[in-house]
Amino acid sequence: MTRVKICGITNLQDALHAANCGADAIGFVFGPSRRRVTIEQAREIIEHLPPYISRVGVFVDQDVEEVRRTMSACALDIAQLHGSEDPGYCQEFFPRVVKSFRVKDQRSLEELPRYRVCAYLLDSYVEGRHGGTGTLFNWDLARDSAQYGPVIIGGGLHPGNVWLAITMVQPYGVDVCSGVESSPGKKDPEKVRDFIRAVRQESK
Repeated sequence: MTRVKICGITNLQDALHAANCGADAIGFVFGPSRRRVTIEQAREIIEHLPPYISRVGVFVDQDVEEVRRTMSACALDIAQLHGSEDPGYCQEFFPRVVKSFRVKDQRSLEELPRYRVCAYLLDSYVEGRHGGTGTLFNWDLARDSAQYGPVIIGGGLHPGNVWLAITMVQPYGVDVCSGVESSPGKKDPEKVRDFIRAVRQESK
């Protein structure tokens, strides 16, 4: 079964709605972003989440100790790294680490085999942006990357195209942020529900 992560959560209402709709993971952005949350904000939300849902922290080229402190303070399960973190940096958090790669072309994926992580998140390349762009990339490249380990697809997904992405790539998981928002940092309840239903094929 394809896992679903709803990312860029900034408030308890959106977090609980995503969990109630069947999300497998909730993402909190601690790197530069319009959806950035503080440790205090994330911790308050996480304390009210139901069990059996993964708590993921999204970081961008931050100090290793800062990431450790944030993960400990918020009781996060996974560090999702969205910057230029090298294999040695990622090893500090193995096996609780997902490394994001911004896909521009085939060359964007040449570094994957060097990284020892629990999954690779493939996101769209947009100059100066580290995620949440709502832009698609070539899914054929994602399919080819599965030989290196579990692949999670992000970038430009929404309720109308996520099932196509799954049928084409058969990824371990899908990651959505702007595709289920009404505005940056605020989720649209119907889009969240429809996205998860599309993944689970409950509406087919």
